[in-house]
Amino acid sequence: MKQQKYITLAHGNGGRFMRSLIEDIFARHLANPRLDVQTDAVVLPEIQGELVFSVDGFTVQPLEFPGGNIGSLAVHGTVNDLAVSGAIPKYLSLSAIIEEGLEFKKLELYVKSIADAAKEAGVEVVTGDTKVVPRGFGGGIYFITSGIGARKPDLSVGINRIQPGDKIIVTGSVGDHGTCVMLAREEFGLKGDLQSDSACVLPLTEIMSQFSGLHFMRDPTRGGLATVAHEIMRARNLRVRLIEVQIPVKDPVRFVCEILGYDPYYLACEGRVVVFVAAEDASRLLKSLQSHPAGKDAAIIGEVEQGSPCVILQTELGGERVLEELEDDPLPRIC
Repeated sequence: MKQQKYITLAHGNGGRFMRSLIEDIFARHLANPRLDVQTDAVVLPEIQGELVFSVDGFTVQPLEFPGGNIGSLAVHGTVNDLAVSGAIPKYLSLSAIIEEGLEFKKLELYVKSIADAAKEAGVEVVTGDTKVVPRGFGGGIYFITSGIGARKPDLSVGINRIQPGDKIIVTGSVGDHGTCVMLAREEFGLKGDLQSDSACVLPLTEIMSQFSGLHFMRDPTRGGLATVAHEIMRARNLRVRLIEVQIPVKDPVRFVCEILGYDPYYLACEGRVVVFVAAEDASRLLKSLQSHPAGKDAAIIGEVEQGSPCVILQTELGGERVLEELEDDPLPRIC
């Protein structure tokens, strides 16, 4: 039988075509001892430590961008949510919602990217589900992933631990992913070679988890750095001060934002961590991050203060600007 080029609704009807789709693409790339495509659930061994569980959905246009695609993004997003909670990711589930008409070679590319990213992060995709929706009812493909990880019981990180005087660290430049996706759309007549920062942050969170002064970690995905700052401000009823000259922003990101009127502090990152750490540990923690290739551009970018709750940007000229909470999407959905 001639190999089909595109996904059809028959690939989601539970019959022969669906079985072939799952076995020939998903099972072939994601094969591991626990993945059984004949069952609807997986039995996992008992995990030592506190169980940490996360779920996320992924949609991005275009589906491919410099530095990654929707497949690698789905793994990084869920693995990173576990990692910033102080957990070591162990297992993922994967649900694929595929639009009729998607090319098989595209699907295979995204599933292979999932497999590669999972292998790099040290996790297994152990169960999943596939649905096909009619043409025009999806953005090509959506992925929904759940993740399970284990955290040492004596590791205490949480938003409630943040205190006045805590220093704020970011593990690399901000706004890379959001800007990269904008450029990949070629909607504004702009082009560039900027790469997305999409990556697994586990190597960095493992370094940080060794410091007793570590209070909280968050990956600044949708809404970026400014939105993380607002989460802290609201949860702790404290002022968050960010220092503009200390926040790493790449020149291409700054250039695009100046032209289009965006603010890099609200743009998504997919491989960065915003860290809140006791002042006495901040310099040592920063040095440890900078010793790792993934954290070489890490910087102390502000601190938490007593005072009326707000997010303040201390500008390059020495003034202050209030960073308001994000209301409208700064650009079409990118993660």
